[in-house]
Amino acid sequence: MADNFSSIVLAAILGGALRFLLLRSDYRQYPTYPHGYVSHLALGFIAAALGAVALPALLEQEYVAVTFLSLAAQQFRDIRSMERETLTKLDARELVPRGEHYIEGIARTFEARNYLVMGCTLIISATDLWLLRECSPWLRGCGLLLTALLLYMAVRNVMEGKRVEHLATIRPGKIIFKGANVFVDDIHFMNLGLDEAKAEFLKKGMGVVLEPKDIDASATLANIGQRQAIAHICAKLLGIYKDVDTPEFTPLVRRDVKTGRLGLLIIPATRDWDALLDAVKRVPVLEGSISRPSRSKAGRKRGDYEHQSQ
Repeated sequence: MADNFSSIVLAAILGGALRFLLLRSDYRQYPTYPHGYVSHLALGFIAAALGAVALPALLEQEYVAVTFLSLAAQQFRDIRSMERETLTKLDARELVPRGEHYIEGIARTFEARNYLVMGCTLIISATDLWLLRECSPWLRGCGLLLTALLLYMAVRNVMEGKRVEHLATIRPGKIIFKGANVFVDDIHFMNLGLDEAKAEFLKKGMGVVLEPKDIDASATLANIGQRQAIAHICAKLLGIYKDVDTPEFTPLVRRDVKTGRLGLLIIPATRDWDALLDAVKRVPVLEGSISRPSRSKAGRKRGDYEHQSQ
């Protein structure tokens, strides 16, 4: 094992650096700086160290050392539970909540990234032990850096899931009142009795219509958690014209049950059509909301499947 010490150290450092690159704070401001970074980076370096030591331990027939991987898996599952609990508590204080589906997706992502780092570090360690061990220090370092860079690009592509723009055609909609009922185009939202609220919607409100591209997209967008994520992200990115005592101004996403179209009704702090449409397009498709009825025989026999597939 002592002969493999340099390989373990190099692989662990590169794996930890990979976790650092994968950890970023965006508009959600999570993980928070600096305490969230410290905990996640510490776990990332632990995952990298475990991945770096696994292969040398196997080569030295130190099989007991590999059993620590099972303990690490348990710790990473605990991370998922911790993130879920933390975000659920924070969500209770949001004017426009994320919703349980979005929170579960974030928690699952933090767990999975530790496994990705462990796997990538294992590949880096294997590359060093079997391909670069006898090379000069300069060539060895360049080879390991190149391997880490390629793995980072591959992991980023894997992590980059679908967005709402891949599922639906997104266009502006017109806010219409029919008596006390408010519509975006012909999609009904709610009954609004206050004249003051009606005036605010007509003056500052914005509506968006999402038309699913196929039956899979329609089933996915029908998910309540996915619809809540759309409302939350639009409110987060454009600001929200709302306070705790004005529930009538809460952004809403409603579904036309006849066509499967979605409508978004929002009064943003910044009335910018380009920004709103871009925000809707970039909403991530939640893993828990994905549905594929076209993969079944019953789904392919649907009349709308034949129509949309042409």
